[in-house]
Amino acid sequence: MTTIAPPTLSGLSHVALTVSDLSISVPWYERVFGQPAVLDEDTGPFRHVVFALGSTLFGLHPFPDGQITDVPFTPRRVGLDHVSFACANRTELEQWAAMLDALGVQHGGVQDAGYGSGLSFKDPDGPPLEISCPPAS
Repeated sequence: MTTIAPPTLSGLSHVALTVSDLSISVPWYERVFGQPAVLDEDTGPFRHVVFALGSTLFGLHPFPDGQITDVPFTPRRVGLDHVSFACANRTELEQWAAMLDALGVQHGGVQDAGYGSGLSFKDPDGPPLEISCPPAS
């Protein structure tokens, strides 16, 4: 068997979440991110709204057909567990906790682990979100 080395990946290009209602999710993310979306486009099959977070795009879109809204999101279902956004250090993470408090967004407080620290919360439809930083050196 011939082994072929894969080309280099430079990180994540984008993450897209399916949401139930853009009129709820977009303003919520605008408040949390502190910035407007960079793209709001109807592609035909669905409309998507995209935020630029550094070099990664974060998109939201609903599907007009086949929405299953009576089954709550659970990270234990095969698929998405959570989305984690990066910040530089624990001080910034504490600032994020204070900002989420000011916005009335419930969260689990800053939690420390060997691999770094994280702040967990949920989007309006329930998928878990996190802001994390590397461990202090």
